[in-house]
Amino acid sequence: MDMSVKVGAGGGEEKRQAAGTAADIGSGLEAWLAKVESMGELKRITAEVDPDLEQATLTYLVGLEKSPALLFENIKGHPGHRALYNMIGCNLSRFCLMIGAEPVEHPLDAVRILQQKLGRKIAPVEVPAERALSSQNVVEGEAIDIRMFPAQRMWPLDGGKYLGTCDAVITRDPESGRVNVGTYRMMIKGPREVGVYTSPGKDAGLDRDKWWAMGKPMPIAAAYGIDPLLFLVAATSLPKTESEYDYYGGIRGAPLEVFKGDVTGLPLPAHAEIILEGHLYPDETFAEGPFGEFTGYYGRPSGATPFMRVEKLRYRSRPTLTCALMADGASNEAGLFWGALRSAGVWSDLQKMGVPGIRGVWSIPEAAGWGITVVSIKQMYAGHAAQVMALAAQCTAGAYFGKFIIVVDDDIDPTNVHQVLWAMATRARPAQSIDILRETWSTYLDPSQNPPEIRPWGSKALINACMEYKYIKSFSKRTKLSKAVYENVVKRWQEYGFAGKAPPISIFEESPFPERME
Repeated sequence: MDMSVKVGAGGGEEKRQAAGTAADIGSGLEAWLAKVESMGELKRITAEVDPDLEQATLTYLVGLEKSPALLFENIKGHPGHRALYNMIGCNLSRFCLMIGAEPVEHPLDAVRILQQKLGRKIAPVEVPAERALSSQNVVEGEAIDIRMFPAQRMWPLDGGKYLGTCDAVITRDPESGRVNVGTYRMMIKGPREVGVYTSPGKDAGLDRDKWWAMGKPMPIAAAYGIDPLLFLVAATSLPKTESEYDYYGGIRGAPLEVFKGDVTGLPLPAHAEIILEGHLYPDETFAEGPFGEFTGYYGRPSGATPFMRVEKLRYRSRPTLTCALMADGASNEAGLFWGALRSAGVWSDLQKMGVPGIRGVWSIPEAAGWGITVVSIKQMYAGHAAQVMALAAQCTAGAYFGKFIIVVDDDIDPTNVHQVLWAMATRARPAQSIDILRETWSTYLDPSQNPPEIRPWGSKALINACMEYKYIKSFSKRTKLSKAVYENVVKRWQEYGFAGKAPPISIFEESPFPERME
């Protein structure tokens, strides 16, 4: 692929809405951005920036710490287009806004809110297609050229330019009729062709295999310029028998508005700014990739990947392309919300299975979002920790990719990596406290599995970092602060000459001790 190709907006014949009949549904993304800007967390970049490596490089550097969302408004080679990066980043405030919650200070509070919201589902409602935001501009057939949008090359060795990294890809199970909404990387192949890479076991891939087994092309649509909540539900593992649209409505507290695509018959998000419709035809593939993935490594080498033949393009005037940088550490744009979603899902699954004593669940964002899950429990019986480890590793929310499941006691904050490592170092016994699960559900994107032919099988380490239950009553006492003295120090924090607030502490000495020693 010639990565220097630049196509301006407006090429080809377009069917535009007549004056006075323009789409009357607003942009879900734009409404969200207005709220982010009012919080002081939106950075508008008006200097010209190249979508070929430069935007991603800037995002990576900014995203290494708490940082604003980045709206690029002057994209080289693409006048009239915008691109959004670092939608959430590692900012808990924007994550709370994403799920419609008031800001909280502790990550577990956000997880609890999300867990409650995941417990309800509201189905979408259909609106006329002419009301959809993307119906402002409609292009069909040979006039389509998706290169008009500022597709990104994010990493130097990426195999091409990627239109889809922060997207919502819509498919349907031909047997059950279940509508799936997923996030998949989409590399441009040509003016009307875009790749759809799905890891083994992902819903869109399963849907595709069913359509192809019937000898039929799979109807498919892809939406960009989407609001963060749609990205959140699309980019996580939810039950395969249910639609992400329903979870979107449940979290938002109101149904998502959709319209029926006339090419595919699929329900399409009415508030999205860009929508492609088309089909995946049996056995039509191309050499896609590699791509810098969420693990911080390039995904599988270039391999045969199905591609979508685009038959209809809809887009709003002056659209914003949503982009998600996959990277190592804190710059991984999906790390925080993947971690929060997995945490809420595992916590909910454990409760549904009747496991008592769960005090908190946290999937560490910097560990590729899904790589390490920590569960804090109040041990109540022999084997309790081992039970939690096994179930957290293989429940619906926790089965995909995660490599390390660590269980700690309830005096450990699972979101505090320092406390978790301390518990592992002082309570786990390597010879007795580690179990291994083999041939578990993983991904072709895992760089540790070599040779690549052995993928997507994986393995999981279950680490019991709890005090041994058999000796829990006689286990060496840990050092804890005096609550009275701590509260006094908190009151005098600024008097001591320190700025801000004292670090929060919730574990204090409970055994009797002298208030003073002479």
